[in-house]
Amino acid sequence: MKSDGKPEAADRGSGTGAVPGGPTGFDALDHRLIHALQLDGRAPFSRIAAVLGVSDQTVARRYTRHRTHGTLKVLGLPNAQALGEVQWLVRVQCTPDAAVAVAEALARRPDTSWVSMMSGGTEISAVCRAVSSDHSDVLLLRKLPRTPSVIGVTAHCQLHQFFGGPQGLINKSGALTDEQIARLSPSPRDPDAAPVTLTDADRRLFDVLARDGRTPLAELAAATGWSPTTVRRRFAELRANGVLYYDVDYDLRQFGYGVMVALWLSVEPARLDAAGQAMAAHPEVAYACATTGPNNLFASVLCRDVGAVYTYLTTRVAALPGVRSMESAPRIRHIKGPGPLFSAAPGRRR
Repeated sequence: MKSDGKPEAADRGSGTGAVPGGPTGFDALDHRLIHALQLDGRAPFSRIAAVLGVSDQTVARRYTRHRTHGTLKVLGLPNAQALGEVQWLVRVQCTPDAAVAVAEALARRPDTSWVSMMSGGTEISAVCRAVSSDHSDVLLLRKLPRTPSVIGVTAHCQLHQFFGGPQGLINKSGALTDEQIARLSPSPRDPDAAPVTLTDADRRLFDVLARDGRTPLAELAAATGWSPTTVRRRFAELRANGVLYYDVDYDLRQFGYGVMVALWLSVEPARLDAAGQAMAAHPEVAYACATTGPNNLFASVLCRDVGAVYTYLTTRVAALPGVRSMESAPRIRHIKGPGPLFSAAPGRRR
């Protein structure tokens, strides 16, 4: 708000880059705000405003409007790599009449995330987390739904993550400058740091943050049994260790994304790292990792429409080194997002 009482131009939502959609449409300033929150989801609005070059009131108003309309939410999430956990990409084949029930059963599990129905509704994809590789047999044999309607299950262990986690797709948008990114980014985690063991209070903290990463300090203190000072100190420790990162759950349609496709590629082992690094740089790729199995490179791809998917496959993917074969599957329904991971509450649908 300017001193004359009139809204700042940045807050009128009519500048270049505005997306149609009434009060929930994203414009260029919203893109910068989302990028800032991806880097530091609990940054004070005053700090974000200083980096973006607008007023505190503008940032608070933008965030509140989108949060109220459900088009934007900050999540505080645990980093599996920093915890020494193993992630599995699971594909479940079902009969069409049972797919929804099986997907919802998987979504209710606290150790699953990113549960989606794929292709024609007969396949479910999910990410499962195990404390270590020693728990993989328990994960696969005991925790997946047991029903005659499940006709096949395959699981692929994530070996290396090329893109994802703290690196959200918004990071590739160019919304913020390098200088702005540096002012908001946390210090890099030591890759040789020992895995962190979470306490029960930590898990309660993450349960709350997975629903709202900007939950007030007093509510976090009540959930954990800690004092506000202890919560603040633990926040700093978890961020420094790379255990806590922030992700922004936003309406992808406001960014022009209409189609999500899962890609499974078989790549020559000698060229797997080069292909994965190249794919991680693609603006369409929201997640990419190397996995076990005959298809050893997985990616989650977002495009405007099916025509853009075709263009992506026949240009960027076609240019990747060492690709021997490819399988693609469009997502038809999103069941569960990235959290919560420690309680049994189902994830938000979109």
